[in-house]
Amino acid sequence: MNQAHSGAPLRLALAQHKPVKGDVTLNLDAVRAVVADAGPSTDVVVFPEASLSGYFLEGGVAEAARTAEEVAETLGRPVPDSPDVVVGFYERRRRRLHNSVAYFEAGTERFEVRHVHRKLFLPTYGVFDEARFVEPGTDVRAFDTRYGRMGMLVCEDAWHSMPATILALAGAELLLVVSASPARDFAPSSEGRPGNLEQWDRLGPTIASEHGLFVAIAQLAGSEGGKLFPGGSAAFGPDGRTLARAPLFDACVTPIVLDPGELDRVRSATPLLSDLEQALPHLERSLDVALGRSSGPEGVAGESGPAVPLVGRGAEAEGGPPLLDSGVLEMDLELVERTLVEFIREEVVRRRGFERVVVGVSGGVDSAVSLTLACRALGPENVYGFRLPYRTSSPESTEHGGLVLEATGAHERTLDISEPIDRYVDTYEPDITPLRKGNLMARLRAVILFDQSARLGALPLGTGNKSERLLGYFTWHADDSPPINPIGDLFKTQVWALARHLGVPESIIEKPATADLVKGVTDEDEIGVSYHTADPILHWMIRGHDAEALERAGFDVDAVAVVRKRLESTHWKRELPTVAVLSSSAIGEFYLRPVDY
Repeated sequence: MNQAHSGAPLRLALAQHKPVKGDVTLNLDAVRAVVADAGPSTDVVVFPEASLSGYFLEGGVAEAARTAEEVAETLGRPVPDSPDVVVGFYERRRRRLHNSVAYFEAGTERFEVRHVHRKLFLPTYGVFDEARFVEPGTDVRAFDTRYGRMGMLVCEDAWHSMPATILALAGAELLLVVSASPARDFAPSSEGRPGNLEQWDRLGPTIASEHGLFVAIAQLAGSEGGKLFPGGSAAFGPDGRTLARAPLFDACVTPIVLDPGELDRVRSATPLLSDLEQALPHLERSLDVALGRSSGPEGVAGESGPAVPLVGRGAEAEGGPPLLDSGVLEMDLELVERTLVEFIREEVVRRRGFERVVVGVSGGVDSAVSLTLACRALGPENVYGFRLPYRTSSPESTEHGGLVLEATGAHERTLDISEPIDRYVDTYEPDITPLRKGNLMARLRAVILFDQSARLGALPLGTGNKSERLLGYFTWHADDSPPINPIGDLFKTQVWALARHLGVPESIIEKPATADLVKGVTDEDEIGVSYHTADPILHWMIRGHDAEALERAGFDVDAVAVVRKRLESTHWKRELPTVAVLSSSAIGEFYLRPVDY
């Protein structure tokens, strides 16, 4: 590494980038600015996956894709002593689309394309659907630069062992990984980082120490349609030691100095790569056998033949997940708060161009948490809380709404909805049922919040939790209508925990949960089971554990039945209206664009 500098340290910079969704021109301007600012003090600047457009483009990939030569051209003329540039982008090549990363070498007059790696492994699970919009690459190669021999991978490529191994065997001494890894899993940990980054923090050192090379991972930052990229870029030495780590959520540049002498020291002390090279011929023969390209040695049983699946005793078997673990829903609440505050800032201000929000304040814990988070994200002067009582609403609800409004300092307004509801009921529907009347109140409150949103130039902020959404316990196109919802992926029990962490008044947290639509009726009365019972069942059900497995693990049979019925019978409430598909350009089926693009 660093051959041109005769063993001098390599000055690397990880540019943690927040792209503007779909605006390639503006993002290229940002890249050029970072490169110019780095100047002669940096050798190579590395930008994350999809830096020129944002990651979740869906059908917009074709519009944002550029050839590597076009990117090189639009990077402009390099500044004097310019660093080389590594950029993740959607690439158009030979009439095909790829998720790619390119190394651009700074020349005197222009940047030259030194190497392009096209992502091999395209995830199609969870929030990912890459294979629908781009094609996989077909090879992985190391390449020479003026600073030495390197390799590049894109995100999930690094989660598979073979690509990094091939690059190391091909002589790469620095592995550059560009990634767009959405934040997820906030279980308590000593590191204070979301679970996806903890996984990267295990993966990076493992790759580095197994192959005796440097590994640098550039992570995307920002939010796209509620999927928050946390940043947290990092670099690791050939012994697996952490060399640098970027902060969470911020757009920033993290400089790292790599000492090539460390490669010699580590490889001499721990010659794992040399061992691999010696064993490689034997491993190649074993790989041929595993793939059925040849047979194993004669007379040796079990070295070839059809795979035999493992057979276990079910989810409750020893070694399976501890389904009755009372701590399964615990979270790192400090990190959750920080993430949701960042989410509100990103989605309200940066993505949608608003400065203010409106929140319906019911006096319950959900709206109290959303209101508190909004005030911390935007400042109380930019948050408008509305109490919208009906004449039969509990006086306690109005009082508790006032408590949280006073505690946060948000703007406060009370609009009594009794007269419009009563006029409609008395004039047109005197025999209305309590359920219909409750839904009517919920929908009128949504109408009022959207009207106040238009009056104030403020975005409506949602207050519905994950338990209600999964159980179908909400009024369709009312509770679920606001376009931004910070707590929609938190179970009710997690909302209570976050409320305590945020300092929401205890009287609001401790009272029985109620929609306050029918006098004296609580959520538990209507759902048929408490949130403390339902939430763990929901947690495991949506992770693929069936009712029988939960019952065998010790969950109450009746509670499992109630939760299962509600979950399976309310999928329609969690979807947009069903539209008859008549064309090959139906919105949301063929014509696909993310919510924020």
